[in-house]
Amino acid sequence: MKPETTDSALATSKGTSVETDQADKRRGKCLVSRRDFLLTAGLATFTVMVTLNAGTPRAQQVPAAVATYPRKLIAKLSQLKVDRPVDFTYPDEGAYSESMVVKLGVQAGGGIGPDSDVVAFNYTCTHQGGPMSGTYKAADKALGPCPLHLSTYDLTRHGILISGQAYQSLPQVLLELDGDDIYAVGIFGLVFGRFDNLQG
Repeated sequence: MKPETTDSALATSKGTSVETDQADKRRGKCLVSRRDFLLTAGLATFTVMVTLNAGTPRAQQVPAAVATYPRKLIAKLSQLKVDRPVDFTYPDEGAYSESMVVKLGVQAGGGIGPDSDVVAFNYTCTHQGGPMSGTYKAADKALGPCPLHLSTYDLTRHGILISGQAYQSLPQVLLELDGDDIYAVGIFGLVFGRFDNLQG
């Protein structure tokens, strides 16, 4: 059984943590936690306050980073044909921004439209950056295999890896439907070759 942490122990712990952080900073050690990095990676961000454990005695306000991506018109819903990808670039015209939007003909995670079957993904393999333009497989609703190490991704399940060397899902471009217009509005995942999605 863990011993209870007293207020004085917490104060001592926090004081030690601050002193350690300051010493690490003087030595040039990275002080960004994995959580902070993932919250802000690839994003122009601003901070909002959210409530954790709402409605309980442990409720507290904590800061949360929110991404702001450009909103870009990429296609018309009425012009999409089942299993025929349409290429576009997002979130900019820079390296590794090549992407595709496709009407799968089956319901998909993150899909938009009347049948929730229109999805978009970045074309760059998350393993070592292999280009996957032209590798869409209609029969499997998959992208790949990557020409470098054969990674293949399931587009019906948020780009999850089916097979190959990659260890991350394919970045999914988040879509918004406005009438007949399809807009790219964000990216779920980190685009290969970028330390954040908005800067190469």
